[in-house]
Amino acid sequence: MELKVPAVAGTTDKNDIFISIEPAEQGMEICLKSKVMEQFGDNIRETIEKTLKDMGIFSVKLEAEDNGAIEVVIMSRVQTAVMRSAQSTKYIWK
Repeated sequence: MELKVPAVAGTTDKNDIFISIEPAEQGMEICLKSKVMEQFGDNIRETIEKTLKDMGIFSVKLEAEDNGAIEVVIMSRVQTAVMRSAQSTKYIWK
């Protein structure tokens, strides 16, 4: 899957995460802000990175603003942003 345009998913509401994503020339750049950074920052970052890699995304600039989202919400927001950026309506999981 190839990212084509900037895209967003999620909200800044409590228990959600706002994801902003755009294509990058090379590498994975993730900027994470979270109200639970000390306790769960590493886990949130790992979830984001794994979701991107599972979707075949390795060159991306992603900004995330977390307000206590659980793992499944983080994954779904990242997936939605990727699908919107790729301008795709379906994805075949590897």
